Amino acid sequence: MIIHLIAIGDKMPDWISQGYAEYAKRLPHACQLRLSEIPPGKRGKQADLKRIVEEEGRRMLNAVPKNCLIIALEVNGKAWSTAQLSENMHHWLHDGRDIALLVGGPEGLSMEARQAAQITWSLSPLTLPHPLVRVIVSEQIYRAWSLLNNHPYHR
Repeated sequence: MIIHLIAIGDKMPDWISQGYAEYAKRLPHACQLRLSEIPPGKRGKQADLKRIVEEEGRRMLNAVPKNCLIIALEVNGKAWSTAQLSENMHHWLHDGRDIALLVGGPEGLSMEARQAAQITWSLSPLTLPHPLVRVIVSEQIYRAWSLLNNHPYHR
């Protein structure tokens, strides 16, 4: 299974890139995590944010490989414990499809991206900086995998 983390934003600080990479490289070949960075739309004082978010959403959906289960990371989504994420991973691994996790930019996901998602997942009711979400998601995916495989990391 490949988990595609499709996120708005590029040119991340080194600590974000390093944090993401640390957990992504720990995952086995059978459960790969791949990042696709979608360049953000240009924002300025007179920017049409609605149009920018819609365009970002189209580019995100174009980056989703065929037949993926699409999961939108949304503050209003379903919150999962690590055990629940691990259980979901178990089902995803046996489902035979790849996963696409969508992470929006500062204004969130477009309506089109939210509607394309079969599942919405909330990491927290807190507002998190969207670059930090990459690190949190990669760590939680690795933690859920380690729980699923009785690896000592989870303890």
